[in-house]
Amino acid sequence: MISSDIIGLALVYGYVAILLLISEKILKSYPRISRKFLHIMVGNILFILPLFRTWWVIAFLAAAPFIVLTFLMSPYSPIKFIKDRLSESGHGLGLVYYSISWTILALLFFDEPWIIAVGIAAMSYGDGMASLIGENFGKRKFKITSDTKSLEGSIAMFIVLIFTLVIVLSYYNVMPANLLIIPVIALVATILEAATPKGLDNITACFGAVAAYIILISV
Repeated sequence: MISSDIIGLALVYGYVAILLLISEKILKSYPRISRKFLHIMVGNILFILPLFRTWWVIAFLAAAPFIVLTFLMSPYSPIKFIKDRLSESGHGLGLVYYSISWTILALLFFDEPWIIAVGIAAMSYGDGMASLIGENFGKRKFKITSDTKSLEGSIAMFIVLIFTLVIVLSYYNVMPANLLIIPVIALVATILEAATPKGLDNITACFGAVAAYIILISV
């Protein structure tokens, strides 16, 4: 572990601590907004990733501990006083899946952080906005599997993810020559989010976006 890794860890944990403080203290009276705020804003961790230089630090110290933390704050937690504090509405393990996805990406692509960032963007900004807009403004409902989704939520995810990916790939200086790649990635992630039930879209949309990026960038 080098000094850059230590700074990265400090920023990750410090940032998440601030988000938890805002979620639990300032937005406590609005549980749904609080949870969506946390879901979306934690995605900003992707801007910290370039600081990490050691694979096991980013995977096992920056990412994996959040699997345990989010599980302990889920409806399935054995610890009563923090039980069900962070669960997504209707999906008790949604943020656990989120953390699992981030950890796997960190293990597979620790030396290509922009790929990790594509996955995080899909499940944080994209999926988070789909849920937020769908729950509050969704009028045109549909059901592909067991979960009810909305056209408004899916459109919001598609549009937000396009803009987010432009920012993310520009930040990492890996903007593809063919810009049509970006809406295709966003479309793949949006379709998978719409078709996946029970919070598992934090896995499918994430890895679907990553797979689409890797395939399209290599063509």
